[in-house]
Amino acid sequence: MDEKRYEHLIMNDFNTERDEIGTLLYKLDDKKVSGIPFFTDCAWVWPKPGEIVMESKAHSHDFDEIVTVFGTDPEDPRDLCAEVEFWLDDEKYTLTESCIIYVPKGLTHCPIIFRNVTRPIFHYIVGNAGGYSA
Repeated sequence: MDEKRYEHLIMNDFNTERDEIGTLLYKLDDKKVSGIPFFTDCAWVWPKPGEIVMESKAHSHDFDEIVTVFGTDPEDPRDLCAEVEFWLDDEKYTLTESCIIYVPKGLTHCPIIFRNVTRPIFHYIVGNAGGYSA
């Protein structure tokens, strides 16, 4: 079969190795696709009692960012099946429902700490820059 012109735009070479947080499935950025104007990281956070610190330090970016956390209970997709501590500037939020967070460029955010994860959580970030930088 002939190679298709857009086949390179369909990516399925996912990482499956677990670490202490979960599994970073995929990183898409300008290193993967030259000239792409955004990046995304997709990850699973696996169930674990206690704390999972994904990002410990507050920081900001010179680009807008979307941060998401989605629970995986098919009977209640709003249920995050965990508590997530997330900071926007000096305001602490305790997330218990699946959500999408818009972080405008320049806004200090994090830490992000997962607690009492009872089911897998799908987490991804997207930014309008060619790659992630904290």
